[in-house]
Order: sequence, then structure tokens, then C-alpha cells
Amino acid sequence: MRASRFFISTLKEAPADAEIVSHQLMMRAGMIKRIGSGLYTYMPMGLRVIRKVEAIVRQEMNKAGAIELLMPVVQPAELWQETGRWDKMGPLMMRSKDRHGRDYVIQPTSEEVMTDVARTEIRSYRQLPLNFYHIQTKFRDERRPRFGVMRAREFTMKDAYSFDRDVAGMQASYKLMFDAYVRIFTRFGLQFRAVAADNGAIGGSGSHEFHVIAQTGEDALVYAPDSDYAANMEAAEALAPAPRGAATAALVKVATPGKAKCEDVAALLGVALTQTVKSVVLTVETETKTGIDKQLWLLLLRGDHEMNEIKVGKLEGMAESRFATEAEIVEHFGTVPGYLGPLNLKKPVKIVADRTVAAMSDFICGANEADFHYTGVNWGRDLPEAIVADIRNVVEGDPSPDGKGLLAIERGIEVGHVFQLGTNYSEAMKATFLDENGKPQVLQMGCYGIGVTRILGAAVEQNFDDKGIIWPASIAPFEVVLCPMSYDRSEVVKLETDRLYEELLAAGVDVVLDDRGLRAGGMFADWELIGVPHRIVIGERGLKEGNVEYQGRRDTESQALPVVDACAFIQAKLRS
Repeated sequence: MRASRFFISTLKEAPADAEIVSHQLMMRAGMIKRIGSGLYTYMPMGLRVIRKVEAIVRQEMNKAGAIELLMPVVQPAELWQETGRWDKMGPLMMRSKDRHGRDYVIQPTSEEVMTDVARTEIRSYRQLPLNFYHIQTKFRDERRPRFGVMRAREFTMKDAYSFDRDVAGMQASYKLMFDAYVRIFTRFGLQFRAVAADNGAIGGSGSHEFHVIAQTGEDALVYAPDSDYAANMEAAEALAPAPRGAATAALVKVATPGKAKCEDVAALLGVALTQTVKSVVLTVETETKTGIDKQLWLLLLRGDHEMNEIKVGKLEGMAESRFATEAEIVEHFGTVPGYLGPLNLKKPVKIVADRTVAAMSDFICGANEADFHYTGVNWGRDLPEAIVADIRNVVEGDPSPDGKGLLAIERGIEVGHVFQLGTNYSEAMKATFLDENGKPQVLQMGCYGIGVTRILGAAVEQNFDDKGIIWPASIAPFEVVLCPMSYDRSEVVKLETDRLYEELLAAGVDVVLDDRGLRAGGMFADWELIGVPHRIVIGERGLKEGNVEYQGRRDTESQALPVVDACAFIQAKLRS
């Protein structure tokens, strides 16, 4: 590709609404153009990256035995109504009507459509296993689109769906996809981590997320440096500590005027924050024949710990909980939030103690009276034993659930997710096959997604410097840029540049020749911003000695390179 025949549109400054590094640099490098909230045109430079990401995904999916098809962006509502997700997805799903008043969905994902294909096409166990995938536009009406392509409303996703005769087969298909994902992200040239995850709205029995490691990542990843244990924060288990010690302090009500936070109470009383217990109150509403029944739950966590909403939602009876209103709290506890605790309740509530709190003795909690707390609180003596559950986020230094060392935490950007769906969708949509005995059986399913356009943002968040983007060679818009000095004025430079350009093309190298006639500073700045990983500078001075200058995008200095060896040198760099 010659730069004069391509479209290059770089900016010196990022638009004011570009919030994070990837958004700023992709806008400045002319890779994306915003046309509306969470909506982007992928310009030629950005589209080249997308196509390279897609090519790697296709190669590895095909290698793993998946079969490509293409499902529609617009899908009939009836399919989503069969599974109940027409209502469950809420405002995240964009709905529309055709001229006849029929309801449609702009697809956020394709489980329903793919299950419909399976139930009409799969007849016998002899057709299994099957795995279909496509790379297609998705739309999710995010409440607050932000961070450029990282949280856009319209995006491209590769989603695949496996169909098997039994759980063992589904797990085997899952393993094939998991391994394919490892190869895909390795080929992208990105530092990543696969972590055990919660299935969320997709449903199913087990899943893993694939995260690109980046300090700006939205997700906290938990892992054990001394083992293979890894999970996202939602799914990471916090083990129970050692059994609690005996009570050594008397129960005392102490004045804590104006101290509504555990940190302030601990400071006032001169104790560690880890000796305090904080209260979170949730309400569960149940519809009955006579109206709405309300049940309040008091969740107790150590003062320095945070509640894990996903874990709480999995407690029996807590799936539809919400935070209690102040009026509900006053009605049951007799005071406003800040001084709540499990003693002296006005009305009964269900109490759940985190595993850590259940192992505490002589702890401090609210007295259910403004400006007062209790010290020396003990289970069994001062209050009955509570329901005990893991309801907190783990923290760095917690013991690993596999018993191998301590946990560490790093930030990541989710770019892929694999699910063991089981029969969630096939049962709802009556997708069956006939087994060896001619009896109908429900299909076992798996689901596997990669955020194709999100890969671009994640890659930039992991690979950049003060000059711009640093693309891994496998997904860079171009692998090599030739920067000739005085290309339009020096015949020797033009001849040698053209010769090297043709040689690189013949060798299969994705090379761009900058023949725009720019000064060196402007030319270099453009390609450093765009992030091409390899640069060769051709000038008269170097050619007199038979050399060109090579510099990798991460290199601080250039190096002289014999022009006759340049093509072989670049090929070796790309192979490495």
C-alpha cells in the first residue's frame, strides 16, 4: 500500500469527549470517527486492524472445528419471548416494529436464533457435536456509552454456539473452545488471563472470561501467583478464617457522636478497622394474594470489606433484592443508617453474616440508636448465630481457594467469554434430537463470544506510550512502514525504496510506503501515533554506505541495516 493512495487522517489533539487513552489515541490516529453516542465509523486504518483480528479468529475457530454462518442483525421478538429474555433484557435491548406492527429486536447476542436453527436442522445424534459461529454486528443500548469502542452501543462480536448430546460432550466442546481462545489471544500478541466467572444474564453452569491485562481495566482479576487459580472478583471465593476465639470483653454501649462510618468509629475508639462490623440492609418484595410482602435482610461485613452483589444475589431468596429505603430501615431498626446492627431490632429481619464476621469475637457494631455503638459483641452470648455465607469481595493477601499461596489482584479488560449453557435455551425452545433408541433428548449447549472491536481498545490500553499506539505486529494496520527521505526529489532514494517495497510485498509482508513527501518529523510522528511496529528509513546518506535505518516501535534508538538484508531482517522480526 502506498500512503498517497490510502486515507490517513491524524490529529494533534484528541477531542474533548475522549476519556481514556485508547479512545484518545484511536481518534487521533484516524481509526474511528464518532457519529453519535456510542456509535462509531471505523475509518480505513481502524478497519484494517478489525480485519486482522477477524482473520485470526476465523482461522482458529475453523481449526477447532467450528462452522461459520451468518445470522441476521434484526430478529423476531417471538424467539426472545420463548426464553423470557424479551422482558429480562430490559432497556439494554433495542426493540422496533415493522410496518405491520410486528415486534423485532436489534440483536445484542444470538442464543435464541441459533437455538432456532438447531431445533429445525438437528434431527439425530449422528449430527452431533456441532459448533456454529458468526462474526456480526451487535447492538446494546448502554445507559451510558463511554470509553470509545470499549463501551460502545454498536460493536462487532464473534459468537459461537456448540450443540452436544450430553454434558460430557458439552464439556468437551467447551474445552475445545477454551483452548482455541488461548491460541487466539496468544496470536493477538496480548498479555491476557483467563479467569473463572459468573454466568450472569446468559445463564448456564460454568464460564470463563478472557481479560487483556491493563491498569485502566474496569474489572478486578483475582489470581494466585503460586498456582493456576484465577477468577474475576464476582466469582472469587473468600475462604472462612480460623474458628473464632472466646469472648473476652463485656458488651458495652458507647457514645460515638457523629461517627456513622466504621473508619470513624475505629479511629474514635482507638481500635483497628478490622474489629468493626458494618451493616448493609436489603429488601426482598414478594407478590402475594393480599399485596406485596416485604422481607428485610441485614448483611454483616467486616469494616474493611466490601459486599459482593453477585454472591448475595445467589443466596436463597435474594435473587430479586434491592437496597432498603431509609423509611424501611427506620421502621425495622429504629434509627437511620450509620448506626445499624443486629442487636435491639424493632422488627425481625433475616441476618446473614459473612464468613469473616461469623469468626469474629469482641467486635463493634451499631447499637440501632443514633450516635451509639456496641463494643464487645459476641455470637452466642449476645446474639444468636446467623446464617453464614461468603458475601464479600476478596482482598489481596487472602488465602487462595486452592490452598496454594495468597491471592493477588490486577486490572483487566474483558474481551472474551465462554459459557457452559447446558439446556437453558434448548429446554425453553424445545430444541431436541433423537438418540440411539429413537427417543427425543434435549440438546446440551455452549456459548463462546469475543468482542472483536473491543479488542482494538483493549490492545491500545495495554500497548501505548507518549508518542501513540504500539500495535502487536499480528493485528497492526501495517506491519512495516517505509519512510523515504526526499522520495520525490532523490532518484536513488526512490529507486531503492521502490525495490525494497516490491521485495517486501513479494515476501508477503504487509508494508506501507509513505510517498506523501512529508518532512521526516511529521512522517515519523504520524506512524508512531498510528503504531506501526516496524519502521525503515531510506536516505541518501545511508544508501551511500549501503545501509538503511531500522527502528522498532518500542526501540529508543535506530540501527543501521544493510539494505540488501532488510527484507530478510523484517521477516525474521515478524516470525519472532
